[in-house]
Amino acid sequence: MSLKKMKDICMVLSICMNIGMPACLAADLSIDEAVDMALAKNNDVKIANEEKMAAQANYEATKGANGVSISLGSSLSARDSADTTFERGNSNSISATLPLYTGNKNELNIDSKKLELLKSELNLERTEETIKYNTIKAYFDILEAKQNVNIEQESVNNYESHLTDVRNLYAAGSIPKSDVLRSEVALSNAQQSLIIAQNDYEINLSTFRNIIKIDRNEHINLTDDFVYQIVRMSLPECLDYAMAYRKDRIASQIDVEIAKNNIDVAKAGYLPTVNLSVSTSWDKQALPSGNDHDYQAGVSANWNIFDNNVTKSNVKSAEASYNKAEYELLDTEDTIDLEVRQAYLNMREAERRFNSTAMAVKQAEEDYFIATEKYKVGAGIILDVIDAELALSQARLNYASAQYDYARYKANLEYVIGTPKGETIDG
Repeated sequence: MSLKKMKDICMVLSICMNIGMPACLAADLSIDEAVDMALAKNNDVKIANEEKMAAQANYEATKGANGVSISLGSSLSARDSADTTFERGNSNSISATLPLYTGNKNELNIDSKKLELLKSELNLERTEETIKYNTIKAYFDILEAKQNVNIEQESVNNYESHLTDVRNLYAAGSIPKSDVLRSEVALSNAQQSLIIAQNDYEINLSTFRNIIKIDRNEHINLTDDFVYQIVRMSLPECLDYAMAYRKDRIASQIDVEIAKNNIDVAKAGYLPTVNLSVSTSWDKQALPSGNDHDYQAGVSANWNIFDNNVTKSNVKSAEASYNKAEYELLDTEDTIDLEVRQAYLNMREAERRFNSTAMAVKQAEEDYFIATEKYKVGAGIILDVIDAELALSQARLNYASAQYDYARYKANLEYVIGTPKGETIDG
């Protein structure tokens, strides 16, 4: 083959490799970057933001209803018959109305709409906190799954190395055939565990991609890992914090205030309403002239002294809704109390496991080394080696589980006590 042809082939291979490179590139993502991506693309956040905008519009509309309203009216007419001449006509009017007194009904409705706007803002913040927690949890799920794959792969490697030694000893006539069979079975079991761990890793990757809304086939490189960050807050402090800052509890308190307003709105049905009105009208011309228009101004009052118990029933309904809102607030507080206790206790339990399993891994590694070396010189039995490898693998899995459980439960505690987005409870 000529040198020129070899260069051409190398160039073609290089081009092919470069074409395939983007598929192999991985997106580097820290936890904060992943959270930002999820918040920017998540539909729940977009929905909550639209609800906030609708609440803002409703508030502005309700405020407008308590101000001056101006209306313009115009009509055109034509008349023709056998005994009259053809006539054209039009009439025009402008009127303005201002409610002077509504039994405080309009003011209460405005206050309620303002509270609903605040509630929608709290819902948006809570939605963002939920997305943040789900993203962090999914992030650590991937890290743990990847760690488990590495542990299971190392276990397979150990069994393969051990099986090689066993086969060599069997070939030399030093051990029975049963040792070879048991080693092969142990390797097969380890391979099954590796397959399961690899599948769990892929599932966790898919879940994470779905949360942050990126291409389902895009490679991801997570740049953060577990870092032990101590939480010094006590359980009572966490409970107090949650009762003060949980957005859904504040929203439940707002529901109670709105329900209380609705009682007064219903009671306004017992009171009169007073309106101020001003109007002008003119006929047979587009605009008023000095000789063809009139002005009217007046104050009107209306008082429904008997409505067949409609107002009374509305008041009862509003009072029942108020009682319901208070019970729902109590339920929300009970739920928050339970969630905080569970998250706090789970975090502390994982913290204790994390501290205890670190030593267990070192002990299991030493035990496995001793068991394998003893077996190689004929001073040990095959079951000791298999048990030691199982214990080592389990110790490493327990250590990884404790690490990432602590990270997840810490994130969960931050979520259930209502830590604002961008803040943590470290230190």
